[in-house]
Amino acid sequence: MELRTLKYFATVAEELNITKAAAILNISQPPLSAQIKKLEEELDTQLFIRGKRSLKLTDSGQLLYRRAKEMLRLSEQAQAEIRSMNSGITGTISLGLVEGIAPSMAAEWIAGFLTEYPRIKFLIVDGSSDELTEKMRSGIISLAVITDPYDQLLLNSFNVAKGKMTAIISKQHPLSADPKTPVSIRSLANQPLIIQSRKATERLIYKWFQADGTEPSIVCRMDSYLDAVALAEKNVGISIFPQTFGVRNDNVVIRPLQTVNSTVDYLFTWRKGHPLPVAEEKFIDYVKALVL
Repeated sequence: MELRTLKYFATVAEELNITKAAAILNISQPPLSAQIKKLEEELDTQLFIRGKRSLKLTDSGQLLYRRAKEMLRLSEQAQAEIRSMNSGITGTISLGLVEGIAPSMAAEWIAGFLTEYPRIKFLIVDGSSDELTEKMRSGIISLAVITDPYDQLLLNSFNVAKGKMTAIISKQHPLSADPKTPVSIRSLANQPLIIQSRKATERLIYKWFQADGTEPSIVCRMDSYLDAVALAEKNVGISIFPQTFGVRNDNVVIRPLQTVNSTVDYLFTWRKGHPLPVAEEKFIDYVKALVL
């Protein structure tokens, strides 16, 4: 398999439409279709299910897409590293960030790092911890700040911070009074709750209520802090979300939680057993020196 063919395949897999992929690749549609057909014959498997208007990846196609992204990325890394040997460190660092305090921490790291390596560029990808882990697994990104728990067999990590879980409450709600006082789990027992969709977070919340002899009433699951605030603002429920800096809404109150084990560990992670470009290795060392 040639790298050019893998690039053609990856583009078709992302667009799921031959015409759109051909336009992006700046080639005509028949040669692109022929390349995909030839690749299927070479691998002796069907990579796409052809529909009238769009394509769908088969299981084999999904596996090849993940591997193709890894191989294409390694090729780009090799070229960047070779160029950087003669012209100083260059390249693009792909960094995934969960919501909470990760964006504000990363902004400080990036600002300081760029003063030392001004030719570096960054690609920031947002998502939940599970989404970012899958992107690292697939080779779409190399580094990420996620929250515990995580796949210790897949990822290297070090702890960069601890955050607090908070209750985001509409100012129309009685519990919005006295915002500096922690809100008890018992007072939330009969309230509609909006929580993160991550299973690990949901299990933690259920443990809080079980320890109190009560049970949570969950009406919505989501991953975005902006969604959590918007829903709380309209008094749909009380949002349980990690403390976040830099986003303000005068229509809600954010109260700390009065419970044990309500902290969140933020971890800097990257995939085990996969070589990284010089720029990303330097960034890991830079962050380690700041936090450890």
